[in-house]
Amino acid sequence: MELVTIAKPYANAVFEIAQQDKSYDGWKSVLEAAAALVSNEKMQSYLDSPSVTKQDKSEAIRGLVVKITERKLDSKEDEFLSLILENSRTDALPSILALFEERANEFEDAKLFQVISAYKLTAAEEKSIATDLGEKYNTNVSIETTIDDALVGGLVIKLGDKVIDMSIKARTDELSLRLTTH
Repeated sequence: MELVTIAKPYANAVFEIAQQDKSYDGWKSVLEAAAALVSNEKMQSYLDSPSVTKQDKSEAIRGLVVKITERKLDSKEDEFLSLILENSRTDALPSILALFEERANEFEDAKLFQVISAYKLTAAEEKSIATDLGEKYNTNVSIETTIDDALVGGLVIKLGDKVIDMSIKARTDELSLRLTTH
């Protein structure tokens, strides 16, 4: 069976998880590390060795990925690597990485906005904000929301280094500044 055929369902599953968790960079670093490891000649001979148990191979790969990425794997990343190793699909990792990057690049046509609110937004409010931003910037939009009680009310919307501050805190700070300079 061709590696791309094997890799596609894995790459699609990882992409869906990354999309839900907003964890593209984390998944990309794990896939890059794992793909680099299995492309290494010495590692490949270790993985091909019949005298090494699947458990030992799995622990070695997962441990090295942790060292390369310089962070602990989350449970989904750990489960994914275990599944790949358990099913002897390590040779598909470079293809999984390539397909994942391809999907991520297609999705990157959408802009990811950070929306900071004083309270939890409803699904309807999030959809409305995404629609308005999509119309304003003429692109597909996805938003990531966080809550900051210090805002008192309103929103702060960020895209890269651009900031749209419509919070009550910003308005009161501006008014305070005007009153102190006159």
